[in-house]
Amino acid sequence: MDSNQPLVSIITVNFNQLDITCALFDSIRRNSYKNVEVILVDNASRENPEQYISVNYPEVKFLRSEKNLGFAGGNNLALPEVSGEYLFFVNNDAELTDNCIEILLAQFEKNPKLGIISPRLCYYPSDETDHKQLIQFVGCTPVNNFTARNKTIGILEEDKGQYTTPKAIPYIHGAAMMIPTEVIKKTGPMDEMFFLYYEELDWSERIKKAGYEVYVEPNALVFHKESVSVGKLSTLKTYYLNRNRILFMRRNKNPLQVLLFSLFLVFATIPKNTIVFILKGQWDHLQAFYKAIFWNLSHPKHSSKCPSLEQFSTITQS
Repeated sequence: MDSNQPLVSIITVNFNQLDITCALFDSIRRNSYKNVEVILVDNASRENPEQYISVNYPEVKFLRSEKNLGFAGGNNLALPEVSGEYLFFVNNDAELTDNCIEILLAQFEKNPKLGIISPRLCYYPSDETDHKQLIQFVGCTPVNNFTARNKTIGILEEDKGQYTTPKAIPYIHGAAMMIPTEVIKKTGPMDEMFFLYYEELDWSERIKKAGYEVYVEPNALVFHKESVSVGKLSTLKTYYLNRNRILFMRRNKNPLQVLLFSLFLVFATIPKNTIVFILKGQWDHLQAFYKAIFWNLSHPKHSSKCPSLEQFSTITQS
């Protein structure tokens, strides 16, 4: 091991997907970068995998929550336990490739204003992708001030090496994101108020407001096993996508932009979704959609329960 290599804390969250999580650990074991500590947060899985992990992956530090804390909450639970100079948040359904960590770290060495970075993400080659390497993420566009929509660059393109330039982007991708501990100590962690969806977009905005840059490094590759198809939309997804889309706009746009978005919401989004759910007979989704809207009418945009930076004062640098 190179004594000059900084310690990287790899954090992942498991929820009822032990086999997939273990595949991530296997990819970390095979990886070229060895100066890592691995922390697993089990987010109230039906069966506690602690015994299996301790026997088969003794190098992994195991944390268990008896309550599902969501994406941000699960990752935040690991923060008091980290020792690394850099934190690498990786979805449990991802796999690292060789040199991925080294390439990401090199960008921090080049750019002192870099706050957080994602690698190129590709869907894991499978029957679903016709065994082709399809791009999931090499950047994105800003969220539109009127529609609250944005686009992902490169999505579903066959990966032929067409993206090679590291660049600033509006938002990080939550499936794989590296941040120096010094930055997270200054900006705070992801906000647990979101629970699911949009938390990394909100975090990106806070990091940029603190004077840092958000980047993608296409030369570093992580495979993500998320389905390339949209799949069946659950009521949970309907609720949190719509609730947090509105919350993101409330928190990160100026009053005029929020007004314009509100008009679009009232006169376009709400009528369209209402008609679609009724025509499809998806009454449970219609209920979840309106619940998401009324949540924003009855809750402040910032929560007193949001984790404060002081909660993670035990974060240290190696």
